[in-house]
Amino acid sequence: MSVNLASQLREGTKKSHSMAENVGFVKCFLKGVVEKNSYRKLVGNLYFVYSAMEEEMAKFKDHPILSQIYFPELNRKQSLEQDLQFYYGPNWRQEVKISSAGQAYVDRVREVAATAPELLVAHSYTRYLGDLSGGQILKKIAQNAMNLHDGGTAFYEFADIDDEKAFKNTYRQAMNDLPIDQATAERIVAEANDAFAMNMKMFNELEGNLIKAIGIMVFNSLTRRRSQGSTEVGLATSES
Repeated sequence: MSVNLASQLREGTKKSHSMAENVGFVKCFLKGVVEKNSYRKLVGNLYFVYSAMEEEMAKFKDHPILSQIYFPELNRKQSLEQDLQFYYGPNWRQEVKISSAGQAYVDRVREVAATAPELLVAHSYTRYLGDLSGGQILKKIAQNAMNLHDGGTAFYEFADIDDEKAFKNTYRQAMNDLPIDQATAERIVAEANDAFAMNMKMFNELEGNLIKAIGIMVFNSLTRRRSQGSTEVGLATSES
């Protein structure tokens, strides 16, 4: 009997979803305020998170529960590698460092895989459905905000999925068909909320960097204006 896991996840994570969207870094991003250094640090963290998640999902591709939602076409590790090469250059593996919040996220994915692999459903749902739902919008925001024309947004591109809306429906149906009971469904929802919280902690780490970068940009802009203004005053004085 189906426990309608997809519906339970949607309803059970509404508050977490809203909280995530109201984190300063995300609010700035959605408004088109994106600073490249902060963004590439996020991409770096996501690389480690997705690498762990996809490695563990592959290990359990024949698992009675996880096999039902194992879709390699969703994998983001390779696309994140493309973006990291774009932002850091060919030596990106030596440049990219995981943050403390990113490491905590990876540690939790590994812990779940080792002790309760069925909870990986929560991490898969939290990341992949979010990527599919807002990916194209976020891609355009990133391109416009950082003036990107030749790369840097591969993360948002699902080359092996022709119809993202149809795929999301397939994915949700697969979750609804999982052979789990209500108690397991509730544990998965709780883990999904924890996953949202871990994502928010990564965003919060970046918020300080973003505010600092914006402050520097504003300061430089004001300095240029004052410099231009003083030059104009100087010219006026000399002409008089």
